[in-house]
Amino acid sequence: MRCAPALILVITFLALAGAMISGTTLPFDMTARGAIHSMSSNDLTTLARIFSFVGSAFVWLPAALMATGSLWLLQRRKPALAMVATMLGAILLDNGLKFLFHRARPEVFFGVSPDTYSFPSGHALFATCFYGAFAALLAPQLENWLPRIALWITAVLMMLGIGWSRIYLGVHFPSDVLAGYLVGATWLVALTESGAFQASGGITMRKS
Repeated sequence: MRCAPALILVITFLALAGAMISGTTLPFDMTARGAIHSMSSNDLTTLARIFSFVGSAFVWLPAALMATGSLWLLQRRKPALAMVATMLGAILLDNGLKFLFHRARPEVFFGVSPDTYSFPSGHALFATCFYGAFAALLAPQLENWLPRIALWITAVLMMLGIGWSRIYLGVHFPSDVLAGYLVGATWLVALTESGAFQASGGITMRKS
């Protein structure tokens, strides 16, 4: 059943959302926040701010626009449209779900609290969509398995680093970040099942 992975992700997200609304996630959220904050240092704070900035719209938006424009100019219309669909969907999902759940932000540890709602984490959602889409489009075109694995590992590390930074800085609960990952993954899986990331539409990087 092709839709099974997306359905599992949706059910998992709904279960998490229900637990968040009922307050069931709060003990985990507070324990995890406290554990991460207890390890804070000047170096980690600098690293968290870097990851947080990399996960912001100041970075992913121009990066997505440049990637889309480059693909379009290279006559790679399908992957260009896939990138557009991925990020537009992410924007709609982030804003729609934040408004639907209207969860207040936790008390921040570093910096200023954003004036948007907390659930799900937009940084985690956008990182999952952008880096996931980039890897999904590029990895099938790489000739050897080793660079493909390295690309996916890099993409996942970027997602995890960005999500960690939001918890470390105190601007999100851990359950917000997990929800962002689930929503982003659901959207990517749905696009993949629709054929948006088929290898035949990717960037040609194989030897002739």
